[in-house]
Amino acid sequence: MSDDHTRGDRSEAAGSGAVPTGDVRSGTARSGGSPTGAARSASASSGAGARTGHAPADFVQPARRIAYEVIAAVRESDAYANLLLPTRIQRAALNTADAALATELTYGTLRMQGFYDRVIALAANRPVTAIDPAILDVLRLGAHQLLATRVATHAAVNESVSLAKQVGSRSATGFTNGVLRTISRSSAKEWRDLVLEGAVNVDDRLAAEFSHPAWIVRAFRQSLRAEGHEGELADLLAADNMAAKVNMVALPGLATDADRERLGLADEFSPVGYVLDSGDPYHLVTATDGRVRVQDEGSQIAALALSRARPIVAGERWLDLCAGPGGKAALLASEARAGGAELVANELVPARATLVRTALAALPETVPVWEIDGTTIGQTHPETFDRILLDAPCTGLGALRRRPEARWRKQPKDVADLAGLQSGLIDAALLALKPGGILAYVTCSPHTAETRAIVALAVRKADGAVTALDTAAVVQSFSAANLDLPADTGSVQLWPHRHGTDAMFITLLQRAL
Repeated sequence: MSDDHTRGDRSEAAGSGAVPTGDVRSGTARSGGSPTGAARSASASSGAGARTGHAPADFVQPARRIAYEVIAAVRESDAYANLLLPTRIQRAALNTADAALATELTYGTLRMQGFYDRVIALAANRPVTAIDPAILDVLRLGAHQLLATRVATHAAVNESVSLAKQVGSRSATGFTNGVLRTISRSSAKEWRDLVLEGAVNVDDRLAAEFSHPAWIVRAFRQSLRAEGHEGELADLLAADNMAAKVNMVALPGLATDADRERLGLADEFSPVGYVLDSGDPYHLVTATDGRVRVQDEGSQIAALALSRARPIVAGERWLDLCAGPGGKAALLASEARAGGAELVANELVPARATLVRTALAALPETVPVWEIDGTTIGQTHPETFDRILLDAPCTGLGALRRRPEARWRKQPKDVADLAGLQSGLIDAALLALKPGGILAYVTCSPHTAETRAIVALAVRKADGAVTALDTAAVVQSFSAANLDLPADTGSVQLWPHRHGTDAMFITLLQRAL
């Protein structure tokens, strides 16, 4: 699961309605084609004389203002950019080019915040902790325009100064102008070299270059090392700074041929997934009454690993134990319906349970949605279900492409805090399985403390009553292409850099007969 302990945002949608398409790999990278074009257009229209002929001296182009407001809200109130940004874009009625620019500026700035902070500290000759937070947000946004887009220097600097005038003091205006003009005098490559010169060790160097906290760099290295792929660490970090594809799922047994024809190219691995090249994905969801919906390919694979682990027997009872917001539940319900099984969805948080019911509304039959504590399911419903999906609450470190602010929001303590809940849920789920039943333990995090360690502990405590299935063989059996999975781990770890999915972890466990 990609939410935190409080079960916050867990949207499986691909970011905002205006799809981010930047390709900001490091401090030296350039933006992708669409944002670059939008940036050029915006820079031409954002100076004096834009549209009205005589813009005010403190004019700030709407795309930049919206990007700043979202970035500030992320800092001030722990807002989720992928939820807030599309709302702000819609309210402002931005045209396509400006919406693309606002999206690129928001996501690009949040992704590369760590790198930009190091640049700003060098340019300002002071630590970023000594800079007013609102002005620091302005500087980060300006630095992104100067170092990773083709926005004209004068537009990036002048409108950043105008923003500073509106959110800070008079002295902050001059400070902002000075820092950004200093940044503009050196190339992106020169700033990268300066930043990396200040790194204190290998992990700090990777953290600086790819804009990740060092503790996440270390966690990713450990996860890759468990598969013998530690050498891919830089590729993984770079992939986190690239915009995710917009993946759609066509619910089996419900989506029509006409629905699928509107979706474009088939996904590389998921047999029910598609990549949307253009258009508004949410319009398609509405137009098809939910028969198609936005869902990361990795999430699709996680649900299908359970439904296709073995042939479905009519009358089976399935449970999605932590179902919010409902994307996997809808796919599982469709699979269950096609095989004559029945699904129950459970979500403890009432607001999220409402999201689950909405997600399941596309099904012809009503799918029950419970609101009970998942850690009690083993006592309240022992030996009840043939298959259970446990998409466990986790740090969400596998979805940093879609929620770039999460890398700055999470702390190592969060991993430890979640371990007890994850263990309680998996133990309860195993007790709720019928003899011979299958549990899919899933997280949207590759951190070994949330994945392999939790599974290993549960298996040990089961004392021979639970065995791990060959999860890789199951997933490969329905995948449309070779996933290049290790064959001897008993689990599947998907990766953004290798599979183009979120970093989903999947393990199938079977209760003894």
